[in-house]
Amino acid sequence: MTNGTTLMRREIDEIPDAVERLLSQGGDDVNNTAEAARQMDPRFLLSVARGSSDHACTYLKYASELVLRRPMASVGPSVKSIYDVDLVAEGALCLSVSQSGMSPDIVRMTKAITASKGLSVAITNNPASDLAKAASATLPIHAGPELSVAATKTFVTSLVVGLWLIAEIKQDADLISAIRALPSQLAAATACDWSDAAAALDGRSLFTLGRGPSWAIANEAALKFKETCLIHAESYSSAEVLHGPVSIVDQGFPVIGFVAGDAAESSLAQVADALSDKGATVFATTPKLDKAITLPHVRTDHWLTDPIAAIVSFYGMVEQVARSRGIDPDTPRHLKKVTETV
Repeated sequence: MTNGTTLMRREIDEIPDAVERLLSQGGDDVNNTAEAARQMDPRFLLSVARGSSDHACTYLKYASELVLRRPMASVGPSVKSIYDVDLVAEGALCLSVSQSGMSPDIVRMTKAITASKGLSVAITNNPASDLAKAASATLPIHAGPELSVAATKTFVTSLVVGLWLIAEIKQDADLISAIRALPSQLAAATACDWSDAAAALDGRSLFTLGRGPSWAIANEAALKFKETCLIHAESYSSAEVLHGPVSIVDQGFPVIGFVAGDAAESSLAQVADALSDKGATVFATTPKLDKAITLPHVRTDHWLTDPIAAIVSFYGMVEQVARSRGIDPDTPRHLKKVTETV
């Protein structure tokens, strides 16, 4: 086990303060961008991102479709950076997410969408970055320096600012109120103890599950297992896992389900129990379980913000697992903090 407190652990503990800082300092940028979006009245949304930022965009895709009733599609940055094709994006609202704002492919696609008269919005921790310069508007995430290679507080603040923008576009008072209540709830989420789930991991492979917005969180969790713990993890929608993937489940196979208090909760709980019946060791963030094991979790003031609390609790566990395996989660092998893809 590594000694001392890792940067990753410190940055997980900083998440509530980072979100509070975003809520205190980001209001003008969010409100101005929301007003521009309302004036445009986009028929659809686009996203441009990679890695954890792309998982944030998957979450925002569901938020767009469930709150704004506008479809949102992920655009491959290589369409511009490699194939040099300019999309016809007039009338689209595009969210480009990058904590560094420096990846050339994200920047080039964003610049092309701006030139096509789309409303491009940079969500970044670096408001002086090339991405911010390429976009029509910038939403700084106010996360402060993130030194660990594994993104934690920048992922969470990207979720929050993107959801806040969507809530302000819709002028959804209940969702806005729930977002403003997040700092104290995320502080509670950092204290949730997932040691039982950590102890059940065999170090070889596992599934992470979700549905709707929580599926985006399951995607992020699977990535974190790979990059910080060197454990193979695959993320599935609970609607898909009982098709082909279930064939590899055997006795003790670990599964972690991310469940919000939304319309998908009961169905995901049923899948968790079905996998338990097949011999899997299943944990999930819901009390609606008969055979799977309920993980300690924080429910927020809105079902759309529940997944944000869940990933914060998960980050604490995955950092613990990395250290127990003698791995420094701050410096995963083969990785660096900023990957500049062409």
